[in-house]
Amino acid sequence: MMNRTRIALAALAAGLLLAGCERPPVDSVQHGYRGTGMVQVYNPRTVAEQIPNNVAPEALPAVPADGPKAGEVYQNVKVLGHLSVGEFTRYMTAMASWIAPEQSCEYCHNLANFAEDSKYTKVVARRMIEMTQHVNANYRAHVGQTGVTCHTCHRGNAVPAVTWSRAVPQDLRANFIGDKASQNTPVMSVGLSSLPYDPFSEYFKDAKPIRVYGTEALPHGNRASIKQAEFTYGLMMHMSTSLGVNCTYCHNSRSFASWDGPPQRAVAWHGINMVRDLNVNYIEPLQPVFPANRLGEMGDPLKANCGTCHQGAYKPLYGAQMLKDYPELSGPGASAATVAAKSAMAGQLKGTLAKLLFAVNKSEFTPEASAMLAEVAKALASNPATKVDLSGYADRTGNAARNVELAKQRAFAVRDALKAAGVSEDRINLKKPEFAVGGTSDESRRVDVIVSG
Repeated sequence: MMNRTRIALAALAAGLLLAGCERPPVDSVQHGYRGTGMVQVYNPRTVAEQIPNNVAPEALPAVPADGPKAGEVYQNVKVLGHLSVGEFTRYMTAMASWIAPEQSCEYCHNLANFAEDSKYTKVVARRMIEMTQHVNANYRAHVGQTGVTCHTCHRGNAVPAVTWSRAVPQDLRANFIGDKASQNTPVMSVGLSSLPYDPFSEYFKDAKPIRVYGTEALPHGNRASIKQAEFTYGLMMHMSTSLGVNCTYCHNSRSFASWDGPPQRAVAWHGINMVRDLNVNYIEPLQPVFPANRLGEMGDPLKANCGTCHQGAYKPLYGAQMLKDYPELSGPGASAATVAAKSAMAGQLKGTLAKLLFAVNKSEFTPEASAMLAEVAKALASNPATKVDLSGYADRTGNAARNVELAKQRAFAVRDALKAAGVSEDRINLKKPEFAVGGTSDESRRVDVIVSG
């Protein structure tokens, strides 16, 4: 009897231990060269659970673009006024179903006077439309031609299912446990681990460097610390969970610091910059507009992170292309008619398409360079036979060998961004003589994008 009890207790303990593990069956997909460990692991059971939440709704029937404009007929139309009344009504109907299917128009409007801005939801919705247009126009390196709509984040909910706000700092007045340094408080955002529980403020609000280890045996001037590595791993845990992937989706497992691996790493880099831009320039400025119940514990608005759009899928809605059905979200002034007209009028590209400027000692894009690069990608998409030459430059100050390497990295960054935006690699040429060192002005730190054929 005693032995049977011990066996039962041991089986129960083993069951509890294994309950925290991924139960089979699981699928593995080779993601790189064999022998490199670059394999993605998926559980069909959890993928099946996610599918219903990642089904795009059927698009509303298209309507004529002719007739009076919404801005001429309705009062206080500050965005989308260039659409015809029919197009405007169609989009408003779609947006209501994406965000407030039960309350519909009443969620944002006073039904007795649609023109007034008495409801905060109308003010917020107007700014979110502008934010969505900004993403689709200026972050093609991340969203590609698929783009995003309001449904991408909301999916029938007034507030997206995945958001974040600033974490409540530790109360040190009763400091008998010591300063936890933002760690050892298990939360789902970092997989219930001891990692810092608020990596979002570091990277999706502030622009802290993402660092784990140096690339030199004896790093010169390296200020990266173990603490930065821990915050970085917290962010990576969030990204892995949000996309439903493991590390090798973005990283070369032979050298995690190397950019010579899956193109998803460059796409993710643009995504981090995009989310920070949206939080800082679109969401946080709305703080005075939100009521207290729509703010976090520290009084800041609920902001975006990777999970806001992805919600467990490696591509939001598994890549469903809703933007093609709602082209008014492609950018300010865009509509079905204007998008078609631009496509029809796109002529043969010639000469220098862009001079992308970089900051001193940097190969990362400035916001201006990102916006310009998005326009280049759009132009190349409209001219599929066009090829381009890339020439990277650095200024003459400092170490010459370092400058040549920096010019090379700038050209590589532009190449990778164009590839991520859908431009095939055989249309991009790293021009000879490669990566010349220029003068000493700001324009010396650049990459020229020149039509070659």
